[in-house]
Amino acid sequence: MSIIKVSARSRTASVAGAIAGVIREVGRAEVQSIGAGAVNQALKAIIIASGYLAEEGVSVVCVPSFVEVAIDEQERTAIRIVVEKPQLA
Repeated sequence: MSIIKVSARSRTASVAGAIAGVIREVGRAEVQSIGAGAVNQALKAIIIASGYLAEEGVSVVCVPSFVEVAIDEQERTAIRIVVEKPQLA
C-alpha cells in the first residue's frame, strides 16, 4: 500500500478525496506528514474524508504513530496516521 504524503501546501480537498478513494478500495489508508503545518493539513483532510465516507454509511478510525524517515540522508520524525474501517469484534 502506498503512503499518502501531505505537505503544508497540500490542498485538503484533494488529499481528502485520495484518502476516501483508498478507503473505498482497500479499507485502509496511511497518511504521513512532517511538521506542524503538514500535520494540520493532514488532519483537516482526514476530517473531510470521514465526512465524505459518512454520507455513504462508512465510519473510520484513526491510529497515529511516530515513524522515522530518511530525507536527503537525514533521519526525520514523521507522523503517520492510519485511517481504516473499524474492526468488529
